[in-house]
Amino acid sequence: MSAFEIEGGLSLQGELHPQGAKNEALQIICATILTPDEVLIHNIPNILDVNKLIDLLANMGVKVEKKQKGTVSFRADSIDMDYFTSDAFKTQGASLRGSVMIVGPLLARFGKAFIPQPGGDKIGRRRLDTHFEGFQKLGASFHYDDETHFYQASAKQLHGTDMLLEEASVTGTANILMAAVFAKGHTSIYNAACEPYIQQLCLMLNSMGAKISGIGSNLLQIDGIKSLHGTSHTVLPDMIEIGSFIGLAVMTKSEITIKNVAFDKLGIIPATFKRLGIKIERINDDIFIPKHENYEIETFIDGSIMTIADAPWPGLTPDLISVLLVVATQAKGSVLIHQKMFESRLFFVDKLIDMGAQIILCDPHRATVIGLDRKLALRGTTMTSPDIRAGVSLLIAALSAKGKSMIHNIEQIDRGYENIDIRLNAIGAKIKRIE
Repeated sequence: MSAFEIEGGLSLQGELHPQGAKNEALQIICATILTPDEVLIHNIPNILDVNKLIDLLANMGVKVEKKQKGTVSFRADSIDMDYFTSDAFKTQGASLRGSVMIVGPLLARFGKAFIPQPGGDKIGRRRLDTHFEGFQKLGASFHYDDETHFYQASAKQLHGTDMLLEEASVTGTANILMAAVFAKGHTSIYNAACEPYIQQLCLMLNSMGAKISGIGSNLLQIDGIKSLHGTSHTVLPDMIEIGSFIGLAVMTKSEITIKNVAFDKLGIIPATFKRLGIKIERINDDIFIPKHENYEIETFIDGSIMTIADAPWPGLTPDLISVLLVVATQAKGSVLIHQKMFESRLFFVDKLIDMGAQIILCDPHRATVIGLDRKLALRGTTMTSPDIRAGVSLLIAALSAKGKSMIHNIEQIDRGYENIDIRLNAIGAKIKRIE
């Protein structure tokens, strides 16, 4: 296992270029299975989770060719269906939660799909019911072996139908959507997720010949077709990394410009930071964060304590709750952070309390942060990264803290952030990677 040794208390200055969106890339890469033609994807982030998925596709027979930095060619013209019953697939598929999104494309194109119980962050219960209930409504049969922990879905022909998703699951919507493009007839998906990731997937599938309407809404309409052709697609900049960089700039009293952020795709992320008193300047498609000596959390009109909560898009993405919580520790005022979607994601606050933050963990979903107003700096400590988003939040806290910190299990951070230590060191940070 690797660790970061961080010297805190330094101001940073310069430009940061966000990587391609991890969550979009995982969906788009799985969609390449739907056609035997070449699909060219640009702006793919070089991160652990994405690279694992690319390796998984290569092992199942997809021809993968890296053209240049961030650009990869996929051609799924010789899928090895026997691979899916192998021990190698069980091991590789189980190591990555995003692997579940190969099921929809495989089921649609080949009539059967297998997947082991997928892994990923330990941030609470994330059910797969939405995925497989959707496949069943399209006419697939489903079997789960509780001894081998393998899921199997099969169908000679999928048929379009109307369905209401129990939850607006992003990966569930993507998986069902990819299956439905080949379903005979018309499919309506109510309560569909509508995040920019899903919008991008829809646009890519349409460029391949799919017939999807309602893009950007919670009702997706799909007219089934028989085949898709190749295309070229560019992944959006990662909104979670952009939000992380905003939090980093504020906590370290830095002046940072975040380049080419696709601002109009950020939703309420900038406005949410402004509720914490953060000044954000938009310059064309860049974001400039000036130096923040102090910042004050807003209150509601009646003077009651501000509440920041995650919600399905266009609400606040849950992936930024950890970063916003860290930023609040040095603000003036108090805020209630309500993480509704995952019951273990706030458990990292004990590390922040050890660093001197004033946080009351009310229950697994809620934490009250009493801002220190820069009067007491966080202090360096030794900690372990529990998941991707908590990991980068702890890194931000450590970079702002007085003294040195050590973060273990940084593989979790590497899963979602490309060369984060190298990029931050280039603008003045002091992060040492210890293997």
